[in-house]
Amino acid sequence: MAIFEFKLPDIGEGIAESEIATWRVALGETIKEDQPLVDMLTDKAAVEIPSPVAGVVKELRGQAGDKIAVGAVLLVIDTAGEAATSKSEQIPAAMTAPAPAPVTAKVAQAASAQTIVPVREGKPLAAPSVRKRARELGVDLALVPGSKRGGRVGHEDLENYCQAPAAVAAPASVATPAKATDVEQIRVIGLRRKIAEAMQRSKQRIPHFAYVEEVDVTELEALRVHLNANKLPEQTKLTLLPFLMQALVKAVPSFPMVNATYDDEAGIVSRYQALHIGIATQTPNGLVVPVAKHAETLDIWRAAAEIRRLADAARNGKATREELSGSSITITSLGPMGGIVSTPVINAPEVAIIGVNKMVERPMVRNGQVVVRTMMNLSSSFDHRIVDGWDAASFIQKLKGLLEHPATLFMP
Repeated sequence: MAIFEFKLPDIGEGIAESEIATWRVALGETIKEDQPLVDMLTDKAAVEIPSPVAGVVKELRGQAGDKIAVGAVLLVIDTAGEAATSKSEQIPAAMTAPAPAPVTAKVAQAASAQTIVPVREGKPLAAPSVRKRARELGVDLALVPGSKRGGRVGHEDLENYCQAPAAVAAPASVATPAKATDVEQIRVIGLRRKIAEAMQRSKQRIPHFAYVEEVDVTELEALRVHLNANKLPEQTKLTLLPFLMQALVKAVPSFPMVNATYDDEAGIVSRYQALHIGIATQTPNGLVVPVAKHAETLDIWRAAAEIRRLADAARNGKATREELSGSSITITSLGPMGGIVSTPVINAPEVAIIGVNKMVERPMVRNGQVVVRTMMNLSSSFDHRIVDGWDAASFIQKLKGLLEHPATLFMP
């Protein structure tokens, strides 16, 4: 047996420790050189750590949510090339025997003949969406065999389990529903913890000033529909966001105080000539903010393509640290669920965030006549230490004028 202790390498300048986001290997697993071992979470992204050697995993030092210092042993690998022990040897018989399947009102569960492979004792591994679906079906995830890496349960595992044949006993009479007593305790770790900490710091340290203005986007929406109907096959479909990016490019030079970051410990405001727009993006693991760098160089179609590329990378967990850092102002939108008004939290150390609410058709008075117009609110927040209320309102009014007269977006 040749033991190799793999120590957490330096994964970024100034990073002294990193949090385990997801193990990519399990105890006893035979691994290859350069195979992903673990995702380690930094302030901005999950960094995939590959193995420098081949062998068998003998020890994992920590679990998801634990913080490991740079240079500390992360896992132990036997590099002698010994074959991994069989699954039946690794797992006690009590864990491999199928448990009795409970019958619920939603689904009759059937124990599968496939062996359940637990990564560690306790709650089975599964994504939040899988857990939610299991709760809806009344399925105990501990009984569902996981086919993903490390025994993780996927949607297809849950569906296969639910479709397995099972005998369902018909109740003799309608029973009174039992009182719900279970309490699910979820450890706040990984990206969710980073989001929570960032939101807390932002609200604690930044005096938020909110400003909401309604915008008539009737002409803008007509233009968007027309451009999409006549776009080239290789061009990305336009949403509202590329137009808002173009409006920011036009408006920000007159309001440099909003395109800035504030180091409140050093007392320094950094105003940027370049426009690096953060695009708040919902992912399966939480909210992340990939950055469209140098938006001032992007036309409407390239902006749409960049937004799509960054959103896909973020949702697939492939966005790099560089793509998740360096923003100077942020756009946030809930799309069709945008609501009437919102109070977005500033993405510190930035000083402004622009929130997009949903578009709705409403009767409006125009030139003494009641007409139907497509209306949308912009709900924005500003750091009141850096941006005065008058400047914030004037900036949003500038955006409003550009969006209500979309031809001006394309004028020099």
